[in-house]
Amino acid sequence: TIYFLTLTPHKQQIFKVHNMINKTPSKTKTMTLFRTSIAATLLLQLLQSRANVVTADTADAVSSRLQVHVPQTLFRPEGYDHREALFGVPPYGGSIAQSVYYADSDLCDPTVDSRKGYPIRAKDSKGQMEPWPTPYILMVDRGGCSFVQKVRNAQKAGAAGVVIADNTCLCSDHDCVSANGEDVCQPAEPIMADDGSGGDVSIPSFLMFKVDADQIIAEVRANHPVQVEMQWALPQPDDRVEYDLWTTPSDPVSKDFQKKFKPIAEALGDRAYFTPHMYVYDGIKSNCQGFDGENMCFNLCTNNGRYCATDPDNDLDHGISGADVVQESLRRICIWKQHGDSDGIGSEWWDYVTQFMDRCDSPDYFANEDCVKDCYKHAGIDQVVIENCMRDSGGLDKDQTNTFLDLEMQAQVKRGVVILPTAFVNTVALRGGLSVDTVFTAVCNGFLEGTEPKVCTECAGCADFDQCIAKKKCKSSGGGVSTHMFMSSIVLISLIFGGAAFWHYRKTREEMREQVRGILAEYMPLEGDDGQVGSPMDFARRGGTENLMST
Repeated sequence: TIYFLTLTPHKQQIFKVHNMINKTPSKTKTMTLFRTSIAATLLLQLLQSRANVVTADTADAVSSRLQVHVPQTLFRPEGYDHREALFGVPPYGGSIAQSVYYADSDLCDPTVDSRKGYPIRAKDSKGQMEPWPTPYILMVDRGGCSFVQKVRNAQKAGAAGVVIADNTCLCSDHDCVSANGEDVCQPAEPIMADDGSGGDVSIPSFLMFKVDADQIIAEVRANHPVQVEMQWALPQPDDRVEYDLWTTPSDPVSKDFQKKFKPIAEALGDRAYFTPHMYVYDGIKSNCQGFDGENMCFNLCTNNGRYCATDPDNDLDHGISGADVVQESLRRICIWKQHGDSDGIGSEWWDYVTQFMDRCDSPDYFANEDCVKDCYKHAGIDQVVIENCMRDSGGLDKDQTNTFLDLEMQAQVKRGVVILPTAFVNTVALRGGLSVDTVFTAVCNGFLEGTEPKVCTECAGCADFDQCIAKKKCKSSGGGVSTHMFMSSIVLISLIFGGAAFWHYRKTREEMREQVRGILAEYMPLEGDDGQVGSPMDFARRGGTENLMST
C-alpha cells in the first residue's frame, strides 16, 4: 500500500493506493506494481492540482478598495493596491473607516497585549499605556504563522479589520528591491488563503504590499494619526443580479447552504439569476490519460481519464469514487439545463439536491440508481429526459469529449476559481464562509440602487429572517413594533393611568370628607329654630348630605 499526503483548502487528507499484488497471479505482479506506482504518482498530481488552486493568480474582479484618508499626504485617488483574504466576512456594500494601530508584532501569540504598539497613547492611573481604543483597524507584520491565526488573534483583541504588512518585496517591483537593498524577493504575489481553520473568523482583512505598508508603519511609529478605509462594493450594472455557486456533489461545506437557499432563490425571483457549477478536474492535464488513451487514474476519472474528481472518502477500493462524483456532477448539470436554465431559479434542481443529500449521500447509496430514481420522483423530474441529456452531451463511458463537462472546465479557468465552495455575485467572488445570510446580502447589494426586489428591503436585518422570506414581509423589522401594536399599547397605557387617576380622586375625596366630619364633630351643637335640623352636628352625623345654609 502506498500512502501520501496532500493539502486541500479545508483540511489535510491522507490517500492510499493498494497495489493488489497479493490478489494477482504471479506472472502479472510486476506489471501490476508498475501500473500502481504510476497511478499513485498521477493521483498525487491530480490532487495537487487542487492544492495549487489557492496559490495561482486569480482572475477574480477585485471588489474592495483600500484608501488612506489621514494624513492627506498618503491619500491616493486610485487607492492602494492590496489583496483580499479568502476568509472572514466582508461587509459587502459597506466600509470600515477607522484609526490604524500598529501592533509591532507578528500577532502569532493568542495573548495579544493591546497596551503596546503605535501610536503611543496616554497612560492610565496605573502608569500603563491605554489599550487600542475600539473600533480600530490593526496593522500586523507578516510572517511567523498563518494569516488566519493572525486575524483570529486580532479579532479576539477587538479589531474591526486587519491590514497585514508584507515583509518581502515583489521581484517585479524593482524600486522596492533597490530601496531595501535586499537580495531576496518573492516572484509571485502572496495569496491570503484559508489554512482550513478560518471558519470562526468574522472580520475582514487585507494584505498590503511592502512598499506601501512601510509608509503607513513609518507614520504610526512617528506617533502620527493614520486613518484607513476598507471598502467593499459589488458591480451594479442593471436591475438584475447574476450569482453562481462552484462546488462538487461531495463537498461537505456547501450542503447546508444548498438545503436552505431554495426559498430565498424563489423569493428573489427572476430578478436574480442563479447558476450552479460543478468543479471537475481536467484529467488530460493531470496525465490521467495515457498515450494509448488508457485511464491511468482508474476509478477517479471517466471517459478514459478525461474528467476526474478526488475520492471523497479517501479509499480507492471502497465507497464513493471520483468517477461517481463526476457522474453526479453531470446529472446535476443536466437537471439545471432542463429546470433552471430558463429562469435562473430552478426549484426542481434545489429539490433534487436536497432529496439526494437526504437519501443518497452515503457510500452505500451515492451511486445507487434506485436511490437516484427515488430522488427524481420526489423532485418531480423526468428521469428519461435527464438520462438522454447525459448521453447526448457525450456520456461518460467512451474516450470522447463531453460538451457540458468541457464547458464547466473552461468556465472555471476563465473565472479563476480559487477555493471550493465559492459563490460569485456579478462576477465577484464572495469571501468568508458560505452562508445563506452572506449570499443574500451580497445579491441584494448587487442590484442597481433603487431596483432591488421588495424582499431585499423587507428582510435585510429582519429578526425572523426565515419567516420574512416565506411571507415576504418582516413581522418585526429591525426590532421595532407594528403600528397596530403601538396604538394598542398607547390605549392600554391611557386606560391604566385614567383608572388610577379616577381611583385616586375618589379616595382623596373620601379622605377630605372624613376630615371635615372630624373637625365639625369637635364643635358644640348649635341651636336650631324650632327643632329644625340644620346644625353642624347634624351635617356630620348624616354624612354631609344636609345643606348648612338655610333657605
